[in-house]
Amino acid sequence: MVFAGPVPAGDFVVPVAACYSEDYPVKLVQKPILTTVRMIALFEAAKAMLVLIAGLGLLSLVHHDVQAFAERLIRHSHLNPASHYPRIFLDAAGRVTDANLWLFAGGALLYSIVRGVEAYGLWHERTWAEWFALIAGALYVPIEIYELVHHATWLKVVILVTNLAVVAYMAWALRHRAEQDRERLGSQ
Repeated sequence: MVFAGPVPAGDFVVPVAACYSEDYPVKLVQKPILTTVRMIALFEAAKAMLVLIAGLGLLSLVHHDVQAFAERLIRHSHLNPASHYPRIFLDAAGRVTDANLWLFAGGALLYSIVRGVEAYGLWHERTWAEWFALIAGALYVPIEIYELVHHATWLKVVILVTNLAVVAYMAWALRHRAEQDRERLGSQ
């Protein structure tokens, strides 16, 4: 491949055969901020879909015996129904009413809408979505630290570290927003 001069590290270059002129390679602008923000958008969209599916699952239990479903789930999971956590789950399932199921499903729908709008905004590079992701993520940090201090598990550590990474990255992206806008306008 022949290139018209040195290519800075980190830039993508299209082979000469794909260019209109052999004298000048086509340089594609690399946008690491946009790429990472879009990964966060996909993560938020996945959370929205997961919670929406869970909410629909709750609606499928309306007018059904939730207690019997919980017992089948415990048996299928090969858990001892007399042990601590399965017993808590079974007791809670025995107290659930149809109104509770509708309420939880409505909460799941609301959460999914909020996360879906956030994902849309992040994907389309909206500043308000970046601010929303930063603030929403930061609100969970004290709760996650509290939970980690009282009962540490690897899952809680992973959740906290992931959330801190998202919050830090959104703060960094917002701080460098002007550079990102100049890069986007310069490439048009």
